[in-house]
Amino acid sequence: MNAKSLKSALSSAVVLALGALALTACQPGTTGTAAGSSLSSAPSSPTSGASGATGATGATGAAPISAPSASAPSHGGGTGGTGSGGNGTGGNGSGGNATSDSYAYKHPCSPQQLSVHVTRRSAAPSQRVIAVRNTGALSCGLSYFPLVFLDNAHAANGSQAVKPLIPSGLGGAPAYPVYAGQTAYAVIDLDPSGATTGTVAGVDELNVLSDGDHMPNAATLNFPLGDGALVLKPKLGLYSGNVADAVGSMQSADTQS
Repeated sequence: MNAKSLKSALSSAVVLALGALALTACQPGTTGTAAGSSLSSAPSSPTSGASGATGATGATGAAPISAPSASAPSHGGGTGGTGSGGNGTGGNGSGGNATSDSYAYKHPCSPQQLSVHVTRRSAAPSQRVIAVRNTGALSCGLSYFPLVFLDNAHAANGSQAVKPLIPSGLGGAPAYPVYAGQTAYAVIDLDPSGATTGTVAGVDELNVLSDGDHMPNAATLNFPLGDGALVLKPKLGLYSGNVADAVGSMQSADTQS
């Protein structure tokens, strides 16, 4: 082979080799292609990252939004707590003390915060229901039973006064508590035996002092019994929360007040 032919052959070989290399570089699955994929996915990653960042931003944005939202109930609860505390404060004031036994034990009822009514029981004509209602805003304490006596309205010296029997064995709490707006009941039976003879003549008035332990005699209220009332060994029960219990207490009366 001459020199010209050899040069031509070498040139062709070089061209073929370069072509092969060019073709190899374009094949998928090569490191270059993977790197290219990495690079081509890099924009994708930032995009996802941007989405993630958006999500993160959204989360971050949401966090400030949801944080106040989360704290709002807490704050609202606190406000509610304060509101409850307000009631609690009222509880330390009028709210809680309106239904407090301990407060009542230390604060006797005053005549000004009570309304007192006397009615006849239709089921038992010889019985009278004494209803003492606390019209004030605070609970208060009464003696275990009202101070009651029966008399003639025209007797100036009380010579005909009759005191009822009361239940014995008293003891316990320092007072009978009456909550604000609630009523204490006591029942007196003028003639428990139902006798029509031997009764005390001239008795036509029922005198009631709601709390004989703390109130002055001047706070005694007078309730007419009407003519013909029969009075013999009357019985008086303790204060109770309802008339039925007051009747039961009255029936157990066995000692002089």
